[in-house]
Amino acid sequence: MGQEVSHQHFSESDFTLFADRLKKETSLLQEMMLAGEFSSHLPVGGFEVEACLLNKFCCPNPINQEFFKTFNNPLATPELAKFNIELNNQPLLLKSSVFRDFEKDLEQVFKGTDKAADALDSRILLTGILPTLRAEHCCLANMSEMKRYHALNEQVLKARSGKPIKLDINGVQHLQLTHRSVMLEAATTSFQVHLQTPWRQAHHYYNASIIASAPIMALAGNSPYLFGKQLWHETRIPLFEQAVDTGDGLKRVSFGTAFAENDITECFFENIREYPVLLPMLFDDEPKAFNHLRLHNGVIWRWNRPLLGFDDDGTPHIRIEHRIMPAGPTIVDMIANAVFYYGLAQDLMEQLQDKSRLTSFSQAKQNFYQAAQFGLTAKIIWDDKEVSAQQLILDNLLLRAESGLQHIGIDSDSIQHYLGIIAKRVEVGQTGAVWQIEHIQQKSCDMQQLTRDYLQHQHQGEPVHTWSH
Repeated sequence: MGQEVSHQHFSESDFTLFADRLKKETSLLQEMMLAGEFSSHLPVGGFEVEACLLNKFCCPNPINQEFFKTFNNPLATPELAKFNIELNNQPLLLKSSVFRDFEKDLEQVFKGTDKAADALDSRILLTGILPTLRAEHCCLANMSEMKRYHALNEQVLKARSGKPIKLDINGVQHLQLTHRSVMLEAATTSFQVHLQTPWRQAHHYYNASIIASAPIMALAGNSPYLFGKQLWHETRIPLFEQAVDTGDGLKRVSFGTAFAENDITECFFENIREYPVLLPMLFDDEPKAFNHLRLHNGVIWRWNRPLLGFDDDGTPHIRIEHRIMPAGPTIVDMIANAVFYYGLAQDLMEQLQDKSRLTSFSQAKQNFYQAAQFGLTAKIIWDDKEVSAQQLILDNLLLRAESGLQHIGIDSDSIQHYLGIIAKRVEVGQTGAVWQIEHIQQKSCDMQQLTRDYLQHQHQGEPVHTWSH
C-alpha cells in the first residue's frame, strides 16, 4: 500500500462516501478500458526490494528515519517497521540487455545503502525473514512513523473487535502465538516484480503469473526460520496471510479466488463485492485519478495483484505485481528470479491467449502452497501429471522461459547468463532456504551466527548455489 493518508481515525460517513466513490471509479475504469483509453505499451518491468537494517549483533535496528536522512535518495521509502526499508528502481522496457541494466542499477543503489548504514554503525540485509528476529521486535514502538501504518493497524483490530491476531504455522516445527498488532507483517521482506502489460492482454498475463507461481516459489524460497523455529521453505507466505487477518473470513492476503476470464477489471469488481472498505481516506481529485480504487486495492494483497498506474504522459496502465518472492539471497539471484518469471509468464501468456487452458485455478493454488512449504522437492501437478518442482523446471520450464524471453527481445547473452544461474541452483538443489537449513545443521550454529555468515556471503555477491558452509 504505497499511498499515505492524512489521518488515521474515520467516521461512518467516511466509509459510506468512500464506498460510493470506489464504485464510481471502478465503473469508470471499465468504461475507459473498453474505450481503449488504457496504455498499450509493450511489457515494462520494475522492482520493489525490501531490506532489513541490522545492528552490530545482527539483530533488527529500528533506525529507518536516521537512515533515510543519511541515504537521502527518493528511491528509498519506509516500510511497516523502523528496522525495514523499501528500495525501488526506474521501470524499463523489457528488451535487449535490460536485465544487465537492472542489475547494475540495483548494485549501485545498494552500494549507497551500505555506505549510509555503515555511517550509522548498521548493516543492510536482503532476506525473506531475518533469522534473528524475535516476536518482541514486532511491537508498536517499532512501527514506522507513517499514518497509513497506524491507520491500518487500528482498522484491522477494529474489524477483529479487538481480538488478538493468531499465528499458527505447522511446518518442520509448529509455531503458535497471539499478537495484538499487525506488526507481525514486518517479519516479511520481499522482492516484488512488476510487469506492465498492454491492457488487452493484462488478464492473460495475470493468469499466467498465477500458474507460474508454484515453480517460481519452489526455486526462490529463502525464509525457512521464524522466531527460531524451522517452518516452511518460504514461511513468508503463511506468515503474511495470517498477520493482517481481519477475522471476518475474508483473507486480505491470499492466492486469490479465480482466474480472470474476460478482462482484468474482474479483479477490481471482486474487490468491491467481497472486501469491505478498510481505510476510507477521502480524496478531492477527479475520478480519473482513481485514488479510492487504488487505495482499496492497496489493502487487498493477492500474491499476484493487478495494479493501476500511469505512464509519464498520464495515460492509465495496468501492471501485474508478482509478490511471491522473498528478498535475497543476492542481487544477481533476485535478477535471475525475475528473468525466469518474465520469460515463463510471457510463454504461458501466449498459450493462454490461444485459448489453451493449462490448469485449473484450484490446482495452481495447491501447487503454490506445496512449493512454499517444500521448495524444490515439492510434488506439484503439471499437465495432469505429478512431478517434482525440480524436475519440472529442469526438463520443461527453463526452455519455456527461454522462449518467452526470446519473444520479447531479450539478448541471448542475458538469457543464457541469468537462466544459467537458475539452472545451476535448481540442479544442485541449493536455494537460500536450503542453504540456511543445512548451515544450521552442519555448523550447529545459532541464528546470530547464521545471519553473520549469510551476510558475508551476500556481500561477496556470488549466487546462492555456490555458497559453502
